[in-house]
Order: sequence, then structure tokens, then C-alpha cells
Amino acid sequence: MKKFVKVGNVQIGGGAPVSIQSMCNTDTRDAEKTLAQVEQLAEAGCQIVRLAVPDMEAAKGFGAVKKRASVPLVADIHFDHRLALAAMDEGADKIRINPGNIGSEEKVRAVLEKARSCGIPVRIGVNSGSLEKDILKKYGGVTPQGLAESAENAVKYAEGFGFDDIVVSIKSSDVKLNHEAHKLFAGRCEHPLHIGLTEAGAGRAAEIKSCAAIGALLLEGIGDTMRISLTGDPVREVVLARQLLAATGVRRSGIDLVSCPTCGRTRVDLPSIARRVEEALQPLSDELAREGRFLRVAVMGCEVNGPGEARNADVGVACGKGVGLLIEHGEPVATVPEDQIIPQLFKLIEKNTGRQR
Repeated sequence: MKKFVKVGNVQIGGGAPVSIQSMCNTDTRDAEKTLAQVEQLAEAGCQIVRLAVPDMEAAKGFGAVKKRASVPLVADIHFDHRLALAAMDEGADKIRINPGNIGSEEKVRAVLEKARSCGIPVRIGVNSGSLEKDILKKYGGVTPQGLAESAENAVKYAEGFGFDDIVVSIKSSDVKLNHEAHKLFAGRCEHPLHIGLTEAGAGRAAEIKSCAAIGALLLEGIGDTMRISLTGDPVREVVLARQLLAATGVRRSGIDLVSCPTCGRTRVDLPSIARRVEEALQPLSDELAREGRFLRVAVMGCEVNGPGEARNADVGVACGKGVGLLIEHGEPVATVPEDQIIPQLFKLIEKNTGRQR
């Protein structure tokens, strides 16, 4: 079985469920504002939150947030190893470093020895934008082989200090390159793997790229913890991560709405019905996801696949000419006119979840 580490009360690796991470975009020196965002992320379902620690004032801010945060916190450190030491003194649950920009061997050793004494793991990151010059020369640029080799070297470097509580991340902004590098590395390393797509961008295109990259890895069983990196509000990262884990079957939670694309056989206004159902159920879906509960709802438009899909859902409706056949756990319960499909479907959903929308 793969090795595991503990980040606060969250296990990464060793067969534990894939955990969701995000990173605050607030100034860590503003402890109140940062804490507010940490709690927003936690409310959305984030299990581990990372904070930037660019200077000693930020390290103090990190400590102030840590005292009141409801989830484990990771200190993101670059360039100055003393910031990592200070963050651990302030109660960091995990440290994120890039050994290549921390400095001398003595400074890296100091960070790892401090982490060992504190009993916390260190995440070692390798990024396509900061590969070592000798690897770039060896492979003629950024390649999956180069990324995997760089990650292996980073792990061996840390292990050389006798430190084993390691989480590894390999990130590129190229979906295919990112995928191939993870596949190469995953077969060579027993340490937990943090997966993601770096610098994905903003908006819908970034979400699609991220889901393609991370979803493909999840379906191959690669990844122990994950972050979807989007420009803007980090809460959106967490919501999308939850949805992706549910879509890939890695973590069944929330409401999975199944609806057909419609065709010439459809004899109700299914697009409108499906859209209204999806919009109305989103708050309940978020609530169920935070509780780790799952419900599949099917809204189908005709008699070809409709009855079968609805029977396979927890709650569903198969529509005919101006009517809908309501089905609960595989059993028909009522046939209702089109204008009653949504309210009667909602009654079944409320019955099966034990709460109002």
C-alpha cells in the first residue's frame, strides 16, 4: 500500500479518500480577512487550506489564523527557509517548499529536521516552469520524462536527509504533458501524490482544462489529494473539485442529475424542466456533498431510455406526451401532468433526503 501522511486530522495516501485542497488569495498578514476566507473554503467542502507566507509578518498572521481555523493549514514557502521554521513554530500542519529555491543543503536540512521534530509532512513541488537547467538540456526542453525525473530527484534529495513524510506534486499547464508526467512518476514512487493542473486560467475554459487533466488522472487511480487552480475566487475551486470527484465516481456526494439531450421523440419541454430542477437543487446538492451524502436524480424525455435511466436513479421521471412517470428506487409511484412534474419530483427528493429544498 502507498505511504501516507497526516495533515492535521486529514490522511493523505495509504488508501484514504482523495482530499480537496485550495489556497487563499488573501494577504496572510491580514489575519481576519484570511480566516474569513479559510472558513468559506471549509464551508464549501475544502479539507486542507494553503496560505502564502512571504515574510515574517505573514508568518505571524499564519499563526493567528491557525489558532481559529477549523481545517488544517499549509504554509507555502519560497526562497527563505526561516519562514518555514517560523510557520512551524506558529503551528503549521504541513509545509510546501521547492527545494530548488530554498537555498543551500543546510537550509533544506534545517526545514526537514524541524518538520520531523514537529511531526508534520512536507510537500515538495516540481513545476514545468522551473525545471533544472541540466534536465532541460538533457531532454531538450520541458517533457513528461523531465518532469518525472525532476520529481524523483527531489524525493531522493529529501530522503537523503532521512526524511520520509513527503507529499509530491508535479504540475504543468499543458494537459497532455501533465497527464503523461503523472503517469510516469506514479509508477515509480510510493509517496502520496498531490495532483492538479497549474496556471489553468480563468473562466469556463480553465474549468474544462482542469477537469480534463485531473479527471483523467482520477480515473486511472492516480492522486491522493487535489487542487483545481483557477484565477479568482478559490471557493469555486472547491465546488468544482467536489463535482469532479462525484462525476468520476471517486467520491459519491451531492446530487447527480441525469438528463437526456432530447430528440424528436421528446414531447414535453424537457430543457426547461431539467434546467429548473438543476437550479433549484444546487443548494441542497451542496449541503448533501458537505455531509458526504449522495442522491441520483434522473429527468428523462421519452420512452426509449427514460424508464431505464429513471429506474437506475434514486428518484426520477420518465416523460411522455404531456405527462411524467415518477419513479422511486426503481418503482413507478405516479403519473402526473407536465405542470406537476417539478413539484411532485421535488416532493420525492425531499422525502429521500429528509429535508426541504
